[in-house]
Amino acid sequence: MFKKILRSSFILPFFFVMELPALFSSEIDLVENISVESILNKKTLIFSDINNLVIKNNIELKSLKALIESASLNLSSKISTRYPTIDLRANGLPQYLYGENFSNNSSDTLSSQYSINPSLDLRWDLIDPLRGIEIELARHNFEIAKNNYEIKKRDLIFEAKSRYHNYQKSYQDIKNAEVSLDLSLISLKDAESKLEAGTGTQFEVLEANAQLSRDRQNLEEKKIIHEINKIALKEILNIDLDTEFDIEEEQKLIGFWNHSLANNLESGIDNSFSLKNINLQSLIKESQADSFLNANKPTIYLSNTFSSSFTWGSTLTTEIDSDAYGSSFNNKISLNFTWPIFSGGENRNSFNSKELEAEAEIYAYQNLSNIIEKDISETYLNLIRYEKNLIAIEQEISATEESLRLARLRYEIGISTLKEVLIIQEELTAARSKKINAIYNYNLTLNKLERLTFVSSEEDCIEIKSDDTEQIESICDY
Repeated sequence: MFKKILRSSFILPFFFVMELPALFSSEIDLVENISVESILNKKTLIFSDINNLVIKNNIELKSLKALIESASLNLSSKISTRYPTIDLRANGLPQYLYGENFSNNSSDTLSSQYSINPSLDLRWDLIDPLRGIEIELARHNFEIAKNNYEIKKRDLIFEAKSRYHNYQKSYQDIKNAEVSLDLSLISLKDAESKLEAGTGTQFEVLEANAQLSRDRQNLEEKKIIHEINKIALKEILNIDLDTEFDIEEEQKLIGFWNHSLANNLESGIDNSFSLKNINLQSLIKESQADSFLNANKPTIYLSNTFSSSFTWGSTLTTEIDSDAYGSSFNNKISLNFTWPIFSGGENRNSFNSKELEAEAEIYAYQNLSNIIEKDISETYLNLIRYEKNLIAIEQEISATEESLRLARLRYEIGISTLKEVLIIQEELTAARSKKINAIYNYNLTLNKLERLTFVSSEEDCIEIKSDDTEQIESICDY
């Protein structure tokens, strides 16, 4: 009997489904192979560590990576519908039948029998008008999941870099406040010395003390802000708040932007994952519209049913023979189809609805393109503005330092007042603070351009540097 089963026609399609291909297993491995501990063990967090820490350690990205894996498995599931399905059924494992029949015209009969009735059903959809559409929908959703991961990854990296710049800026603010405090101490000592010598006044000492108090308060505020910025940086990098690390102390320009506005706009539009998602959403709406039309098309499938029966015992006999046994099997192959001919106009109306939704995505694409172009243009122009600010501020600091030196000399010889020295001292502190903010804004804007345009900044500046070493004429002189 087993040989007969092997010769039955349901075996042939079975080998087509023995092994389905594993899809996209390599595409979901998006995290770089780098140890977070190796970065933190250095105790010094540098700017180039930000990308790896965000990708490897951020919780939101881990969640989106799981969604990519889910979309990949869903796509594999839809592709597997191209292959046959096999169902095994058994009525009773085993089944026992007992019965007695009484008749006045014939002998009475008995039944006592064990039986097993397994069957194997195979179905192979040869033509399914909805199958290809469902696979395309799953493929589009898989692409959207990957794009969402990239969008969130780039947003988080930009936010982490912003917090890093903020943390570094607050450190420089502390240093600037300490320098201002030292200058105030010098001014106080000068005022007290002149008072003891009889050339100064008590009012000047009070002014110097008031300025010293303001500088001390400012320093304490900067230290608190620095700790707050450190907590914010640890949060986005998913680092334990008790973990201690340092950053690069020197605040400097992280790069230069040597790309034209036209190239920025072209790259930003071509590489935008958000725009790609809108295109995919439009394709999804089109596929959904097609699915409503195809719902009225016939489905053609091949079916194969193999049924068998194995019995031990007797039925409807005058005497039970416990040694009796028997078996039988049948194999039925058929080509079938189903055709939902009429749905009362439901599918046509649903088709028109999805077509209008697809048309709406076109306007959404145009609107987002305009927003991206606006953001890139504004960011590019702001970068130029910050470049010019850096040049002007550097010159302002040089001039204010010289003014403070001269004011102290005039005060020492008695032709100036301490008030003038303190005013210029505050101007110098403000100028240095403006430089710290300008470098922060420049670096932040540079990172924003990278985020919007998918183009990297460069370490070298392509402009020609000025021959005058005492004047900053170009951003390349930094």
